[in-house]
Amino acid sequence: MMGDWGVRIKNSSLPAQFELTNISLHFNLNVGKLLPKELTNSNTSSSHLLEKISRTKTNTRMSSATNPNPIRFGILGCAEIARKLSRAISFSPNCTIAAVGSRSLSKAEQFISANSLPSSALPLAPYDAVLGHPSVDAVYIPLPTSLHAEWAVKAAESGKHVLLEKPTALCVAELDRILEACRVNGVVFMDSTMWMHNPRTEVMRERISDPARFGEVKSVNSIFTFYADEDFLQNDIRVKPDLDALGALGDAGWYCIRSILWANSYTLPKTVTAFPNPVKNQSGIILSCGAHLQFPNDSCATFHCSFLAHLTMQLTVIGTKGTLNVTDFVIPYEESKAGFGFGRENGFDELVSGWDPKPEREEVEVDLPQEARMVREFCRLVQEVKEGKEVEGKWMEISRKTQVVVDAVKKSVDLGCKSVEIEG
Repeated sequence: MMGDWGVRIKNSSLPAQFELTNISLHFNLNVGKLLPKELTNSNTSSSHLLEKISRTKTNTRMSSATNPNPIRFGILGCAEIARKLSRAISFSPNCTIAAVGSRSLSKAEQFISANSLPSSALPLAPYDAVLGHPSVDAVYIPLPTSLHAEWAVKAAESGKHVLLEKPTALCVAELDRILEACRVNGVVFMDSTMWMHNPRTEVMRERISDPARFGEVKSVNSIFTFYADEDFLQNDIRVKPDLDALGALGDAGWYCIRSILWANSYTLPKTVTAFPNPVKNQSGIILSCGAHLQFPNDSCATFHCSFLAHLTMQLTVIGTKGTLNVTDFVIPYEESKAGFGFGRENGFDELVSGWDPKPEREEVEVDLPQEARMVREFCRLVQEVKEGKEVEGKWMEISRKTQVVVDAVKKSVDLGCKSVEIEG
């Protein structure tokens, strides 16, 4: 299978869960996303998995059909990642796509057709038409980061709930404008960090929160890298200063920083120090960087993010009594299940020639793709607000803390890798 950078994936048996039998998945490496693609591949799945797929799709359609008041999404922009989210919305039983907005009406029409969206989905232009449409309850915004503040604020002021692609903003000041607009207008906010909603994440939280099995968090290491081709490095929006000025830090580093905060129960670090010699392009956009984070309880963390190294999604959390290790934390190897390693009070055998006991491997069954679970949870929160409940602030706080650390790393890089104190 060929990725968008011309990188060949040797294992072509990526799972086709939640897709039609003879539609395989296109591994779009430049965003690290699994996207539906009309390609025939008879080896995409075993017969027992296909049976599960069929059953899940049927149940999903039935749930959607029996939901009288689904949350109605408008999509702002026709970016590649919007294809993945439109698929996720189709699998979630509590929502539907009401409109697709673009600067060009023909482009919105093409997106609806190419992705087989419901016939009721409206093509609209420009973006304001989506925000002003009475049939839209919430918007998903996959626009370049430089446009997030403008359109997320406009969406909130129009009374639309906001599902915002990451990174949320170019800086925390911009994000604060977005969050304030959401608070004032009583709308739900969530960023699109999908792995947070995988059921594996819940199980891993249980493991590292168990004082008897894991103890206290002492160290975290997180890595997200992928190898971009020359076309990506010259033309992708993530290397353009006027579109996504945070580069690899905002794109891949966001996941690393979120995972570190997650492992530390969202406690902010005291200081952040960028590693020496970050790699930038001629426009000054970060292509590769990393940092050391020091926490108040004397635990520490490191991360590395890059557009210049082989695809790696590694997270290791080390405690006083146990270690958790996951090698695909951003996007699981398979949609139908997700695993991780966990070692508890490991040691050596008598001759110190091996481990005794060995770390264990745990696997978690997945009912829906993590992006569909994210959409489902977002829509649950929206429905609660529509029923009169107050907006939950959990995801606002988590997004803001992630952005605060992103800002600190960027500042440290700009200061020649000097330490930066965190101010929440």
